[in-house]
Amino acid sequence: MTKLLDGLKSKKKIIMLTAYDFQMARILQSLSVDLLLVGDSLGVVFQGHTSTKHVTMDDICYHTTAVSRGAGIVPVIADMPIGSFGDPKTAVSNAKLCIDAGASGVKFEGYFPEIAAALTAENIPVMGHLGLLPQTAEKYHVVGKAAEEADAMISHALGLCDAGVFAIVFECIPENLAKTITAAIPVPSIGIGAGKYCDGQVLVINDLLGLDRGESHPPKFRKQYADIGNTIANAVNMFITEVDEERYPDDGHTYH
Repeated sequence: MTKLLDGLKSKKKIIMLTAYDFQMARILQSLSVDLLLVGDSLGVVFQGHTSTKHVTMDDICYHTTAVSRGAGIVPVIADMPIGSFGDPKTAVSNAKLCIDAGASGVKFEGYFPEIAAALTAENIPVMGHLGLLPQTAEKYHVVGKAAEEADAMISHALGLCDAGVFAIVFECIPENLAKTITAAIPVPSIGIGAGKYCDGQVLVINDLLGLDRGESHPPKFRKQYADIGNTIANAVNMFITEVDEERYPDDGHTYH
C-alpha cells in the first residue's frame, strides 16, 4: 500500500475519488484512479444529513464492503468517523474492522500522531487529514491563512509523517501553504481545495458528476464535470411518459 504511493510522489498526479457502492467502484476501478475513498461524506451525499457527524462505524464498514467488491486492485481507504479514534486502543480496534470490511487502509482527521503511530505499529496503512476538519469544524472556511496556523500545519504534517502516515489530505488551505508543505514532507499530499501543487487531488464523486446537493453556496473548490442529475431526471421522465402512453413495454421488451 505505502509502496504504491511512495513511487508516485512528485512523479504522477495521484487521483483519489470517493465511492460508496459497488457499481460506482466498478466504474472507477476501470479508469486511471489510484485510490478509492469511502468517505464519511456519505453522511451528506448518501444519507441526507447536513454534516458528517452522524456517520457510524457500522455505516463505514457497510459501504467499505460494498466498494471493495467492485474496486478490483484499486486500494480502498476507509474514513474513520467521528468518535472512532479517541484513543490508540479504540482506533486500532475500529481500524481493524475497516480492514476486515475490505479496506486497504484508513484515514482520520486531525493531528493525532499517537493514533497514526499505533495504527502503523499494527501494520495498518493510515492517511492523515489536515486543514479544514469537517468532523469538528464549527463552520467551513479556509484554514492556514494566519502565520501561526500555517506554521502549526507544517509542524503537524511533519509530525504525522514521523508517525508513519503514507499520505496526507489537505482540505481548504491556501495554495502557497500547500506548495510549501508538499515540498517539505516525504509522503504524497492530496488536496481538496488546496491548489494545484499537491501531489494529488480528491473530490466527492457525487459533486464531480453533478448529483446536486441542493446547496446555495457550494465551496469554491467544487467543480462539476457532468450533469448526471439532469440526465437521470430526463431518463425517468421519458420512462413515465412511455408508460403513461403505453409505449413501454413494447414488443421488443416483452416475453412471448
